Amino acid sequence: QVNLVESGGGSVQAGGSLRLSCVVSGTISSINDMGWYRQAPGKQREVAARISGGGNTIYSDAVRDRFSIARDSANNAIYLQMDSLKPEDTGVYYCHAFIRRTRWDDGSVFWGQGTQVTVSS
Repeated sequence: QVNLVESGGGSVQAGGSLRLSCVVSGTISSINDMGWYRQAPGKQREVAARISGGGNTIYSDAVRDRFSIARDSANNAIYLQMDSLKPEDTGVYYCHAFIRRTRWDDGSVFWGQGTQVTVSS
């Protein structure tokens, strides 16, 4: 069984910072892309930031220059440092990972349960 557990969400005022963490546990062979997606109330889930196994990063236009994604491959973890937060950053943030459970596995996408981020003006 594979689990993705997020932590670090909370409530802050605009301009504040939060740091999200996601740790993958379970029997796995390898993890390729990992990332953070978010879903605002009444809206579709969208990507915020992604990081490849090689460390290449991609950010959405909405968060570029304010958010920073990092990866700790030794501990199967990723982090999202969120600075200069805005009310429009409010939503549930989900950790995402493409995981091969065995060396023969084609791989599957796994999601965490989500962590709430609320930014007040």
